[in-house]
Formats: sequence, structure tokens, C-alpha cells
Amino acid sequence: MPDQTAPNAGAIDLHTHSSVSDGTETPDEVVRSAARAELAALALTDHDTTAGWASATQAAHDVGITLIPGMELSTRLEHASVHVLSYLFDPADAALAAEIETIRDARLKRAESIVARIGRDYDLTWGDVVAQTSEGATVGRPHIADALVAKGLAETRSQAFQGILHWRAGYFQPHYAPTPLDGVKLVVAAGGVPVLAHPGTNGRSGVVSEARLRLLVDAGLFGLEIGHRQNTPDGKERLYELAAKFGLAITGSSDYHGAGKPNRLGENSTSPEVLEQIIARATGWSPVYGAEVSGSSPAYPADGAEARTV
Repeated sequence: MPDQTAPNAGAIDLHTHSSVSDGTETPDEVVRSAARAELAALALTDHDTTAGWASATQAAHDVGITLIPGMELSTRLEHASVHVLSYLFDPADAALAAEIETIRDARLKRAESIVARIGRDYDLTWGDVVAQTSEGATVGRPHIADALVAKGLAETRSQAFQGILHWRAGYFQPHYAPTPLDGVKLVVAAGGVPVLAHPGTNGRSGVVSEARLRLLVDAGLFGLEIGHRQNTPDGKERLYELAAKFGLAITGSSDYHGAGKPNRLGENSTSPEVLEQIIARATGWSPVYGAEVSGSSPAYPADGAEARTV
């Protein structure tokens, strides 16, 4: 199954990021960019936050595109970071909301510590990093990279990650995150649909073991994001084998970050049949069907109010 290598009109892109995490476009700008790229549907999946859902929803109504509210949940397996794309869950679910807050707090403390350590050797302050974030953003290493670029300490975000922010440079440190199994359980309990994000980036040998994958499947894992530019060819080959063995759905996405990464909207796509399965399985939240009549999509609560679908 070859991946799409260029923007594909009518594509369904289930992995995008806005400025409320580490993208460079606001949530409504991401939606409008997707409409200009003539996508059929997109999911907004910012890291460990749903802060962009409301403005993305309004934009989806304005431009008439289908939006799948989601999130990329941070989890950790031993020393490896594992991300779980989470679709159409209830953002007011108490257990999931508490875990997200714990993760965000840990990310913030980790970022502050990394900046303090870098600042001993380079002209970089926490204020420089904050200047690269938007209100409510999940602060992380991409914002530190942007600050390094702004200070002239790196030419691009990618170069910052290959240089000062590389673990070999000595400034890296991990942050708290639940295990992938606990993450999947939390998403499913909140009525959401979990998919492992780009699980083949480290090649065939780095793909999750069958034993661990079976536990995730038993907990409610829905699919594997195989169509992703960072998955290696041999990693994809192994993922297709595992998807067939465990009956997992296959998704394809861009992991769009605006100008933050070279990834382009619609460069990989998910089939309409798989999107229909995600919508049918979800019980936590509703998709936004573009310009359909008011009341066909979620009502967004004020802070502290109960989330609901109508």
C-alpha cells in the first residue's frame, strides 16, 4: 500500500497540530488550510489538550469541512515515547482530564528544566520560550526549538532538534507520561477511539511487540497509523502484518504542523470506511459535519461545565 506523497484532494487527514500545542497555525487556520487543500475531513490532534476544539469547530462550519475533534496523548513505554491518537472522546471525563493535566504539568516542568540547563551554555531564557507560545499551549521542546531559532542559535526547528535539543547534547530529559496500556484504557473509558501514532519510526525492530500489542488490542486499541512519512519501509511492513493479525484498522495522516515541519496536509490519507468505523465506535463526542444545521455537532461548554453532545 503506497503512501500519498503529495496533497490529495478529498483526503481524510487524521493527524494535525495547531498553535495550542506545537503547530504554527491557530486551530481555525488549520481547518481553513485543510479546506484550501480540498481535504474531505481532518482531525485536530494537539498534544495533550483539547483547547483548540471550539475554534476549529466554528471554522469547520464556516468552510464546510468535516472535523474530527481529537488529541495526541503522550504515553511512555520504559524509555520510549509512544503517542496515542485519540478521537471523539469526552474531554470532561474526570480520569482522562486529570491525567492530561498531570502530563501537561510534567511537560512544563521538564521544559523549564531543559531551558535552565541550556541557558548555562547559551543565551536562552524561559522568557524567550514563552514568547514562542500561544495562550493555553502545551509548552514543549518544539517551543524551545523555536526560541533557539529566534535567538539565532539554530537555523530551523529541525536543526535545533538535530543539535542542541538532541539527547546527545546533554540537555534532554524525559517527562512523566502514563503507559500506552493505561493511555488506551483512559481514552476508551472516555468514549474515544485510540490509534497508535507513527509506530514504525524506528524500523521493524522498534515496532511494538506482539505480546504488548495484544494487551493494547484487548484494552480497546482501534488501529495503527501506518501512512506516515516517518514510518520506515520495513517498519510499515511489520505494521501491516500486525494489523492483519490483530484485525486493526489502518490510518494515514500528515502530522501537519504548519511551518513547523515539512509535512503537508493530505500527504497520507485514511479511507472513508475507516473514518466511518471511528465515528460508529466513538461514544464520547460527535464529529463536526461542516455546514450542516446547528445542533448536529457538539455543544462546547464554558470552563467547568459538563461537556455534552447534542
